[in-house]
Amino acid sequence: MNTTQDKQEKIVSMFDDIAPTYDTANRVMSMGVDKSWRRKACDLSYEFYGKDAIEKIVDVACGTGDMMDFWNARAKKLDITVSDIVGVDPSIGMVDVAKKKYPTFNYHISKATDIPLDDASCDIVSITYGIRNVVERKDALEEFNRVLKKDGLVVILEFMKNENPSFLGKMRDFYMNKILPRIGGFISKNLEAYEYLPNSIEDFSTVENMQNELENAGFEMLYTQSFSMDISTLLIARKK
Repeated sequence: MNTTQDKQEKIVSMFDDIAPTYDTANRVMSMGVDKSWRRKACDLSYEFYGKDAIEKIVDVACGTGDMMDFWNARAKKLDITVSDIVGVDPSIGMVDVAKKKYPTFNYHISKATDIPLDDASCDIVSITYGIRNVVERKDALEEFNRVLKKDGLVVILEFMKNENPSFLGKMRDFYMNKILPRIGGFISKNLEAYEYLPNSIEDFSTVENMQNELENAGFEMLYTQSFSMDISTLLIARKK
């Protein structure tokens, strides 16, 4: 097994392990503020796409399914018809939780680099707090491009690396590095998994690099915004 495969499988195994407590830990750690970030991502994406009937939305690294539910709820609120919402995730444990919470959606156990859907079959591909866990990110972005229709959207919410943090940014880093792992570790009984979070952010991309990677994969940037002391960043790009 090569190093890339080994690293990816270790990440998947970690998420399998924390799946039963994942939602509880997330709500406590984010204090629910992630809901506003997800809502804005959906509303802006629907606005940019500009259609009142959508065939397929795919949420990659869907985890326990919350973003799929946001796509569905916001579509109803905005009077948009979405025929199919599909979750893709390599973690069986996470998808099992998602299926119990949201049984009406469709799911595939699969990696971001190997989405089992036809070329140009999707209107929107989202990945929320999952792209930094994809080891072969370039391949994943190209796969998103493959499954998207022309002018389809890729929507990314993620914790980005900040090379020149402000005072508030330093406060964020202290919370991420010192406090968050202890909370998540206490709830999940898996400290290592929640120590992985700040480390994965530090090892991840800056916003500028992520924009460049999207453009190199055949996308045109439409929107970038960071929220709440730059804790979370939203990027929306269109397939050329």
